[in-house]
Order: sequence, then C-alpha cells, then structure tokens
Amino acid sequence: MSRQSFMKLCELMKTISPEEVTVRRAIPLAMRVAMVLYKLGSSAEYRLIANQFGVHKSTVKKFVYMFCKSMVQGPIKYLIRVPTEEEALYIASRFEASYHLPNVMGIIDGTHIPMLPPSDGYKDFVNRKGWPSYVLHAVVDHQFCFWNISCKMPGSAHDASVLRNSDLFQKAHLLPKGDKIIEGESIRLVIVGDPAYPLLPWLVKGHLSSPWLTPEQESFNVYLSSLRVGVENTFGILKARWRVLLKRSDFHFTFTPTVIATCFALHNFCQLQREHINWLEEAATPDGIYPQPAQPANVNEHGNHERAVVTGYMATHFPLRSGHLY
Repeated sequence: MSRQSFMKLCELMKTISPEEVTVRRAIPLAMRVAMVLYKLGSSAEYRLIANQFGVHKSTVKKFVYMFCKSMVQGPIKYLIRVPTEEEALYIASRFEASYHLPNVMGIIDGTHIPMLPPSDGYKDFVNRKGWPSYVLHAVVDHQFCFWNISCKMPGSAHDASVLRNSDLFQKAHLLPKGDKIIEGESIRLVIVGDPAYPLLPWLVKGHLSSPWLTPEQESFNVYLSSLRVGVENTFGILKARWRVLLKRSDFHFTFTPTVIATCFALHNFCQLQREHINWLEEAATPDGIYPQPAQPANVNEHGNHERAVVTGYMATHFPLRSGHLY
C-alpha cells in the first residue's frame, strides 16, 4: 500500500485514534493501523508483530480487534454497498462490452475461509472437504470490487442455504431493476451465479449440463462461464492481499466474520485506490492444504423465462460457442 493510500486509510479510521488524556505516551494512529495491516496482510503471530513494533503482543491484539470492530460499524457501509440503479446500469454496460451478456449487474460466488471452530458444534463448521470453515458469499462488479457480502454461515451449509439466509436474498426486492427490452421482452438487471444457486428472476445461472442441451444453450453456458471467471479472480486478489484468509487464524470463531468483513472492505479500498497486487501465485498454493469444496447443482428454477430470452438473444446476435466449462 502506498503512503498516500495509507494516510487516507488512517483518516478513515480516526475512531481508533489515541485518547487526548492517557497515563503513558499513546501509540500514534498510524502505528496502530500499520500493526493491523501487518497482521491481516501476513497472518503473522501477535508475538512477531509485537517484536517488530516494540510493543506487547496484547497491545497488537487489542488494536486488531479495535480496528475490525470500528470498520464494520462505520466505513464498511461506504466501501461495500448495493449500487444505485445508475451505477448498476453502468456496471451492466461494462460487463456487456467485455462479455456480451446484457443487463448483468454482478457476479455471485462463494469461497470457504479456514477458521478455528468451537469444541461444541465442531461438526457444523466442517465442510465437504473435511476442514472447518465459514462459507463466504459475495457479489462482484466489473472493477473486481465487492458490493455485497455474507460471511455468517458455517462450512457445512450449502451455497443455496447461505443465499437464502443472506441480506441479499431478504432484500432482493430492493435491488435495482433497470428493465431493458431484449428480444421484445422486458428483462431486469440480474446477478450471475454458478449451478449451485437457484434460478430466480434476479439471479441467472447456466443451463444444467445434459446430453440434450441445444447448441444455443451450450453457447449461453460458455459465455456465462467466461463472465464468472471474474469473481474467482477477485477472490484470488483478496486472499493474496490479506493472507490471514488463507490460514486457520487464531481469532475466536465469533470474531472471525468481523475479520473477514474487514478484509473485504480493505480490498475495496485498495481497488478504488488502484493499489498494485503481489503474491497472486502464493495465494493459490494453500488450496492444496485447504481445497475448496464443490457444491452440487441446485435444480430449483423460477427464472426460466428470463434465461430463455437471454439465451435466444445471445444465439441471435453473437457466434455460437461450444465447450465443457459447465
């Protein structure tokens, strides 16, 4: 992170500034923020960070908890938010320019974050690959920024269950509509997901793979898959920046979602500041230790009409593509 971006972040996190009256010399705000970024960016032990900054390890832990709690109580509301209709239409125009799919305002996907589970209820957190985690779901825009996240469900939950228990699902009626006439039909703005999600009027996924797929449906799946790569790349950038998400952290399991949300907000901050990202290759290596669980396809489909219209539109206006991406 550049010095300019670091100072902007310090200004954003003024709530953890030292008090005016203290018993001993207070630790400056910049040093507090630096310790937190060191912890989240490296997943180092408190003892190591304390040695680097010349403080006690309990001091480092205190500031990490203060920073994360302060982030989710204030700045995160401005860094991660549902786009307005105007912003959603702009996102859709950028997606369409790159991938040809019309009226897409976001891509949704999930990933599992390792965590230290409680002894009581341990099995609830064990995912399909046999390791404890939180299921993290997020919606991504064209700039690799997240505009909606959900990180409160244990690892054993299915993606569709996580969606149903999220604010996104509960407040779907408030999402931007941005109706557009496609093939003579009025189609609203939609979010694109993978086969594990249900098909809804505002959430589109590919046609389920089968020997009876038409060339038009297969082509639609390929176009959709090329678009969904964006959310996987965004998760890679997120974990490369904040490597605390790559390892089983030493945070209490009730506090881990707060840390995860903080990392997402910091990711958006860095993206908006156009910060360069390193260590992308390193972020991919822990997948051998914590392989991401695959989710079975969801057959609950209530948006067939919208998907059929877009499938026909893509087949009419763009070359048919074939592949085995789904």
